[in-house]
Amino acid sequence: MACAPNGRSSAAPRVELDGEIHPAFGEVAGCLQEQLEATPGGAAVCVYHRGQKVVDLWGGVRDARGRPWLADTMSPSFSTTKGVASTLLHAVVDRGLLDYDDRVADHWPEFAQAGKEKVTVRHVLAHQSGLYHIRQMIDRADRMLDWDHMIQAIERAKPLHPPGERTGYHGLTYGFIVGELLQRVTGKALADLVHTELVEPLGLDGMYIGAPQGELHRAAELLWPKRNILTPVLPAGTTRLLLQAASPALKLWARLLSVQLDVGSILDSLAPRGIGHFDFGSDATLRASIPAANGLFTARSLARMYAALAGGGQIDEARILSRRTLRRATRQQRHGGRLAVIPFDMRWRLGYHGVFTTAGSPEHAFGHFGFGGSGAWAEPRRDLAVGMIVNSGLGTPFGDLRIARISGAALRAADARSQVGRRVTRPRSALSMAHASH
Repeated sequence: MACAPNGRSSAAPRVELDGEIHPAFGEVAGCLQEQLEATPGGAAVCVYHRGQKVVDLWGGVRDARGRPWLADTMSPSFSTTKGVASTLLHAVVDRGLLDYDDRVADHWPEFAQAGKEKVTVRHVLAHQSGLYHIRQMIDRADRMLDWDHMIQAIERAKPLHPPGERTGYHGLTYGFIVGELLQRVTGKALADLVHTELVEPLGLDGMYIGAPQGELHRAAELLWPKRNILTPVLPAGTTRLLLQAASPALKLWARLLSVQLDVGSILDSLAPRGIGHFDFGSDATLRASIPAANGLFTARSLARMYAALAGGGQIDEARILSRRTLRRATRQQRHGGRLAVIPFDMRWRLGYHGVFTTAGSPEHAFGHFGFGGSGAWAEPRRDLAVGMIVNSGLGTPFGDLRIARISGAALRAADARSQVGRRVTRPRSALSMAHASH
């Protein structure tokens, strides 16, 4: 499913792109422009290839007032945040502060309550700890704004199954478990770790899990057709209502993959009571730390972090992981018995999943996609990294076709460029390219 060179249809309103792009990656620009002309809101895409930034584009609007998306606009990116939190944990493994096969309770003694004494860090990262059932842990969704409440709820929780017995996507609890582990072994707040371990060494321009008030003016407004982003997929009602109102995209994926939706596990993982009224885009939410769901990023920052991972843990002079730890972190895990929440094999690594694109699923690619269309990933064999953020759209809790199409375009461009053997050149203006192609 390739994108048109300029992505335009005769009936679509014209959307201009801004930024820079290498000539070999024109199809990425076409895909982005096509999507922006078909969907309200805005988006940004950044691609690195061979350690150099080859796409840095943005367009559309950042809020309901129609103000244009800017170069420094960030957007709430939901589960894409899990990839950032996971990278932080790999960094502390690299330093010897903990290991994947350590018991979580070795570093967090209170965690051992209610039969969790054998849960390992690996179980958590592979979504096999049996602790995805946030709906049973808290009485209302806004408890997620209270870190201490969430940690105590997880400490008291009994796993739904023995560790390693099955894989169940920890849609919201994942970040609290990983985040508390990070804080226990480093003695630092998670927001500070993001800054010292990733933002500073990589020179990132926008990456927060718990954003300071002074940066919120850069946040795009979430523009969803319902009162809350999860309402079309996970209404705060009964299982019967969930089945009736489930996202058409989610139902389509299930049919295409010939799988059965486990509605109870989806509700447990993604729908704490009151989720239909929880505002993921509010200042209070963006200032809080929900490390599985409320990261505020630029596409540029996501792509550069994954470019370091695509480059063996290093980009330019900045190394964030050793090659040895990166190999361990990105080795595909066995999913064990029955799958819950996500009814198909996501090819989980440790905190990252496999990558699906409209140009195939590269065997060695890894990353994390988020609700509504954001996502970021790396492919070391091609030395390729992609980051995308959006502020409007509907898909599934695991991404949608927009990131898949952008990713497919980037893959095709990288492969074609490698075949030609062109040398990397300084990117040209995206605007000049767009005008030349129309």
